[in-house]
Amino acid sequence: MEINVGDRVETKKKHPCGSSVWTVIRTGMDYKIKCDGCGRIVMLDREKFLKRIKRILDKKD
Repeated sequence: MEINVGDRVETKKKHPCGSSVWTVIRTGMDYKIKCDGCGRIVMLDREKFLKRIKRILDKKD
């Protein structure tokens, strides 16, 4: 699964604000994602991020 900066993804579990849609801000060894509901920025390592992702909603080309 190839995920790039700017892609919008849906996670399996919802964020406490109620949104499950996130925008990828940074990729690499760690992923930095921003909640589309409240704007909170979270950093996850690659393994946790790929396990929590459900699907890619929008691909940024």
